Amino acid sequence: MGLFSRKNNYAELMAISLTAEGLYSACVLERENALPELEFLSFYPKAALPWETLLERLVRESPAKRKRRSLLLRTGDYQIIALDTIGVPPEEMKDALRWRIKDMLDFPVDEASFDAIHIPGDVNAGGRNASMLAIVAKSQTIARHQMQFQDTKLPLEIIDIPEMAQRNISARLEPSGRGLAMLSFDESGGLLTVSFGGELYLSRRLDLNLQMVQNTVHSEQATAFERVSLEVQRSLDHFDRQHNYITTAKLLIAPMGAAATQLQEFLSNNMYLPVEVLNLADVLDLSKLPQLQSPDQQQAYFRVIGAAMRLLNGAA
Repeated sequence: MGLFSRKNNYAELMAISLTAEGLYSACVLERENALPELEFLSFYPKAALPWETLLERLVRESPAKRKRRSLLLRTGDYQIIALDTIGVPPEEMKDALRWRIKDMLDFPVDEASFDAIHIPGDVNAGGRNASMLAIVAKSQTIARHQMQFQDTKLPLEIIDIPEMAQRNISARLEPSGRGLAMLSFDESGGLLTVSFGGELYLSRRLDLNLQMVQNTVHSEQATAFERVSLEVQRSLDHFDRQHNYITTAKLLIAPMGAAATQLQEFLSNNMYLPVEVLNLADVLDLSKLPQLQSPDQQQAYFRVIGAAMRLLNGAA
C-alpha cells in the first residue's frame, strides 16, 4: 500500500486517529437528498495503554471490521512540499517525484513513502498555475502503523492527513464558483486551508496551538489572536496573488468553544473577508450523536470526522 489509496468503489469508511489523548474514530454515511449522517463516533483515552489494546477494544465495540479503515497521520509523521507541476506521463510520475524531492528531505529518499495532491490551476486558462503538493512520510513510520493494525486484524486501506480531512469538510460548504478558507486548531497547532472546486489549493500550518488561542489570560490570548490574524492575512494575500482567478468567499473557523467566537470577532475587525464559525450540523446529520451539539466536542472530533468524509461523493 502506498501513502494514499485511490480506491473509491466503496462508501463505508471508518477513520481512525491516534493522538496524544487517545484513539478517535468516526464513520459517516452518504444519503440521497439529505445531509450525510454521522453514524458512529468513539474515543478511547490513551493513558498508559498500548495502542494495540485500544485497537482491540475498537474491534469489540465498533463496526470497524465491517468498514474500510483509514488512519489519519499526526502532524509530525509527514511533511508537505509544494512543487511546480511535473509534466510526465502518469506511469513516470513516481520516479519524477522521487527525483524532485530527494534533496528536500532530511532523510534518504529511498526510505520515503510519498504521493502527490494535484492542484488544477486555472481550468479556464488551460491549467495555468497548476501545481502539486508532495506528501512524504518515512516508510518505517507507515510500516509501524500498518503493523499495529495488522496485529489486531484491522488492515489499513488508506493513510490520510489532516489537510485532506479539513478539505473534505470545506469542499461541502463552498459557494458555487468560489473558494472557501478554513482555519482549525488542535494540540499540534493551527491549520489554514483553501478549497476550490472540491480541491485543496492551499495548506498552511500555524505555529499556534489550541491552548494558546483558548488562553483565558486576556493579554496572552490577544497576542495569539494578533499572530493568527497576521499569518492568515499573509497566507490569503499570497493565495490571492498566486490564484487571482479564484474569489475566496469567506473564512470559516472550526469549532473550539467560546474562543472561536472571540477569534471570529477579532478577525472580522481585521480582515477583508467575512468570518464565520463552523457548526458541523451544517454539513452532517448529528441526530444519532447529540453530544456533538457541543462546540468543544466538535473540536475534539473535527479532523477524524473530516477524514471519515473522504469518500463522500467519490472524493479522492
